[in-house]
Amino acid sequence: MGPRNAYFQLIIKDDGTYLKLFAEEPGGKGLKYDEISSYLAEKRIFEYDKSSLGWAMANLKKEAEVKLTSSILLPQDEYMKITIDEQRMYALCRFYAPSNGGNLLSREDIIAGLHQAGVRHGIDEVKIFQFLNDRRYCTDYVLAKATPPVEGRDAEIIYHFNTDLTMKPKTNEDGSVDFHKLDIICHCKKGDLLATLTPVDYGKPGVDVFGQIIRPRKVNNKTLKYGPKVIKSEDGLRLYAEVDGHVSLVDGKVFVSDVFEIPADVDSSTGDIEYDGNVVVRGNVITGFSIKAKGDIEVHGVVEGAYIEAGGHIILRRGMQGMNKGILKANGNIITKFIENAEVIAGGYINTDSIMHSKVSARGEIIVGGRRGFVTGGVIRSGTMISVKTAGSTMGTSTMLEVGIDPQILDEFRETEKKIVAIKAEKEKIAQTISIIRKKLQSGGNIDYSKLQTLKQLTNASIQLNTQLAEAQERYEMLKVEVENNEAGSIKVFDTVYPGTKIIISNVIYYVRDTIQHSKFIRDRADIKVLPLT
Repeated sequence: MGPRNAYFQLIIKDDGTYLKLFAEEPGGKGLKYDEISSYLAEKRIFEYDKSSLGWAMANLKKEAEVKLTSSILLPQDEYMKITIDEQRMYALCRFYAPSNGGNLLSREDIIAGLHQAGVRHGIDEVKIFQFLNDRRYCTDYVLAKATPPVEGRDAEIIYHFNTDLTMKPKTNEDGSVDFHKLDIICHCKKGDLLATLTPVDYGKPGVDVFGQIIRPRKVNNKTLKYGPKVIKSEDGLRLYAEVDGHVSLVDGKVFVSDVFEIPADVDSSTGDIEYDGNVVVRGNVITGFSIKAKGDIEVHGVVEGAYIEAGGHIILRRGMQGMNKGILKANGNIITKFIENAEVIAGGYINTDSIMHSKVSARGEIIVGGRRGFVTGGVIRSGTMISVKTAGSTMGTSTMLEVGIDPQILDEFRETEKKIVAIKAEKEKIAQTISIIRKKLQSGGNIDYSKLQTLKQLTNASIQLNTQLAEAQERYEMLKVEVENNEAGSIKVFDTVYPGTKIIISNVIYYVRDTIQHSKFIRDRADIKVLPLT
């Protein structure tokens, strides 16, 4: 065990009680005044010559004896002090020598002392035997140890394909978008490994020194989720592509789809298109027709007043002339040359050269760049950032740029607000009808069975409306906090923003009354600041 520590012992004589000090061996630990005073307090010795004790400790060479009191104490037995850490991972014991005439502790005494302190688990008999065979005082002995828990491990899924939906198209030196090198669609071959699951390990409980269970930390389990054209291995730990095609990750689910290609226009010769995978149109999409795909949609020609909806990305190599009836809707990103007189909704970002008289919204950023980079007329809404060269026009065309709030959340907030008004109006109508029927009942008038049934139905409807109203109001308050407390988002104008443009950042409004150039708009508390672009 190494060199002995210094220790002390009460000596009881005819003229009083003394404390004998024994110096440490070379390399051992010296005496601590606080430890001695704590021990003496345990033995009800409070009044003693502290200066003499301090001097003796300071000048201790081998042994020294200090008279504590003229009182003669009864013999003191060997003493064990037990300390248990806050986490109950161990029981630390220090032993103190008996006075002359005092008794030594036995194995049974030590174990009984541990039990009295609450220790029930992990008692180290070897350490107890070690002390009994070589008694060392003022020395720490760990006489009980907890069995620590075996910590588990979260399940982990590794996807062997690109899951980053924020990739942007390459921009040429002149600012135009290179549609030949988009690289945002992830191709796969039949038999390709798509995902690997490392299973969850829940670990193993431990036991503290009090005998209580120690739970391992919580771990998160995961499972491989997949759609058609994906094969899972027999052990359930790997996913493979069943066909050549494109792979994507949607809401944690792996999808593989092959491509449906239309060699010419989508028109009366094809009818509307609805497909589980990706769709490529080599020609135009004519007014009045629609394309719905669970994957990506790519159109090489012009989209007119058509409806296009994609579970992934939408890529229009030319653009959209919507004729005030065209709609683009994508869960992912939308990349197009231009947007005119259309409604465009993206779950990711939008990248285009120009926007005219359109309603455009994206959860991510909206970048209007390229050679033209202008926005004229309409409403442009982004959850994060809008970047344009020019906003508005010299004619003062009404143009609104809004950032800072997820458009889907803002739309839900406004729809919930309308829903609450509608429910309240319906409740009022039902309440009036119920009141009329009840007045007739109270007046003793003749009411047939159908009226009573109507009263019952209206009462049930009123109860349902109360539930719907409570749910709508709760959701409204949650959305209100998100809408009112969001200060993020910015608008960058690299050339000019003209009067007639309305800037909104998280519900704070700024009207552009004079031409502003090369500026950035940000929210500063209840105001919008205009800063120069650096």
